[in-house]
Formats: sequence, C-alpha cells, structure tokens
Amino acid sequence: MATISRMGYNPHMQSLENLLKLTQEIEAKLGYSFKDKNFLILSFIHRSYINENRQTVQNHNERLEFLGDSVLGLLIAEYLYKYLPSTPEGELSHLRSRLVEAGSCVTYVSKLDLESYILMGKGERRSYSRGRESILADLFEAIIGAIYLDGGLDAARKFLFKNFSKEIDAILKKPDRNWKALLQELVQKLHKVSPVYHVIESSGPDHNKTFIISVSIHGEEVGRGQGASKKEAQQAAAEQAINVLKKRTS
Repeated sequence: MATISRMGYNPHMQSLENLLKLTQEIEAKLGYSFKDKNFLILSFIHRSYINENRQTVQNHNERLEFLGDSVLGLLIAEYLYKYLPSTPEGELSHLRSRLVEAGSCVTYVSKLDLESYILMGKGERRSYSRGRESILADLFEAIIGAIYLDGGLDAARKFLFKNFSKEIDAILKKPDRNWKALLQELVQKLHKVSPVYHVIESSGPDHNKTFIISVSIHGEEVGRGQGASKKEAQQAAAEQAINVLKKRTS
C-alpha cells in the first residue's frame, strides 16, 4: 500500500494534519490499535477530498469500503449461523441484510462518535446532510476493511462484536415492518389512491449505490428516504410518509 504522505501540507487545509495527530484518539474510540496507521488514515478519506488535495493524498476509502462490506457480511453471516441454528437459510439471509444495510452501519459508527474526523472536499461538506447516511455507512465499512487488513479476521470480529453486540441484538429483536405495505393500506383508506414513488437521485459506484426516493400522494411529496437499494429507500420514504400522515390525522 502506498504511504500517505504528509508533504505538501497547506496551513489553510489542516484536516489531514489534524487527523494524523489524532490517530491515538481515534484508536481509543475504536478500541483497536493499528500496526500500520496508514490503514486507519485511509479509512477516513472521502473521494471528494482527493480532488482538492492531490498533493497531500492520492488514495481514498472506497476500496477499503468495498473490502469491509464483504468482511462485515461474512462476520454477520457467521454470527447468525452459530447463534440461530434452527433458522432456515432464507430468513438468515434476510436478517443479515438488515444487520449490514446502510441504516444499521450508521447506527454502529454513530455510537463511536467518529463523524468529525471524516475528510471531505468543500463541495461535499456543503451537501453533507443530504448524503450523510451513505458517507457514514461507507466509513464504517472502510474501518472494518482497514482493521481486517491490519489485524486479520479475528481482529475485525473482535472489533465488531465487542463494540456493537447490543446494537446487533436490538436490530434482530426489532419487528421487521413492511412500511410500503402499511403506507399503501393507509393511503387507500384515507385517499382512495395509491402512493407514487420517484427516484430523486442515484449516486455512487456500482457496488455501492445510494438511492434517494420520494413518495407522493396526489402529487404532494409526503416522504423521502435513502438507501443502498431502491427497495430500502422506498421503505424509508414510506416510513417517513406514515409518520407525516399520522400527525396530520391525529
């Protein structure tokens, strides 16, 4: 792996310099000490930062995120296989998807309070609220990938379950509601029509797409959701729409 150089430091762009100084602080939050700090630093570099700081860094975290996505899926699959011995394959697959989806990854990484360390370009920061969930989910997967490369599968497994066992169990215990079906039923009852979904935005590489989808009733947007698939984004939009409609009718 290419070394991340500190040369070309610009006093008006202090983020990378600060990040390099704060590695021990980040490691304390992670509960893991890196042998190769470059893996840690790289996991916090968003693609947009490269475009504005090419003299400082040459790599971003998307390859780590790609690797971490697979490692996370394997660890969760292993966990479900061991602790749910009588659960059929189809249900295991569904549970795994719930535990590794973007919203769950955001829940995990938010617990560690790492958001302020992400390096992004100015343009990305201006629109950060719109893409926040995707960026945080990618960060979590990149961290998993970084720990795997630095310490192996056992280190990644220890990091995941030492920090997030309670969150994983909470997600497994939470009822899995079909928000689209519930919204369909509610809208038919209130308005005698069906809700209409529109893709507002689709972004990201093929292996890690992010979709933003709105749902409307009689042309009025009543919900908007984001997810790693159209289905996930539609479910999020439907959940928000149900909350909006319930407030209106309460």
